[in-house]
Amino acid sequence: MTRRSAVAFLAGAATRARADGAWRPLFDGKTTAGWLEITGKPFPSSCWNIEDGALHTLVRTGFQDIRTVDEFASFDLRFEWKIGRQGNTGLKYRIQRVDEWTNASGRQARARGLEYQLADDANDDAASDRRAGSLYSLLAPSPRVGPRIGEYNQSRLLVDGRRVEHWLNGVKVLSFNLDAPEVEKLLRSHLPKDAAPGGPLAFRGPISLQNHASEAWFRNLEIRPL
Repeated sequence: MTRRSAVAFLAGAATRARADGAWRPLFDGKTTAGWLEITGKPFPSSCWNIEDGALHTLVRTGFQDIRTVDEFASFDLRFEWKIGRQGNTGLKYRIQRVDEWTNASGRQARARGLEYQLADDANDDAASDRRAGSLYSLLAPSPRVGPRIGEYNQSRLLVDGRRVEHWLNGVKVLSFNLDAPEVEKLLRSHLPKDAAPGGPLAFRGPISLQNHASEAWFRNLEIRPL
């Protein structure tokens, strides 16, 4: 599939999904069509590539998250992901701001919002609310479902109005409401520094995949707008 045909494929699928609420792919398995660097710059091939039909993080110098071109409010998202031992990454949604900076490891670009944590539960950062399936640093998964390391795992993220569910390998591991005080507090902590106190939160935005200096693979990403 050429890049032009891939773009047409995704665009056509998007139109059909908006028309009938059907599932549509976010990634065609072959090209980066439909994906940008999190700041809106072109796809960052310096720290991401496509490997064996998956979006794959490269552990080099500089780590930038990527995002979908399209934005979503309520949706049902399914995807597969794989990491190695000590791996740590995430999928972000309800993004409130984007940060970029440069340090000794190079240029960094990071989405700030809610994060479906994807990790080896034995990694150095894995507190109870930082295990696979958690709402990062806030809500621990229950029941706990340990991910398969070095193999693909299946995840589902449902955002239906203010109701959110995290699923891991066929098990619902987390359910919460976006207007719960602790969740709203977390969202507000990610607002831009100059945001007005009590101002509105962003409830429509892209889906973001994190490059957290760990090798990770993402494939079979599909979404159904609600």
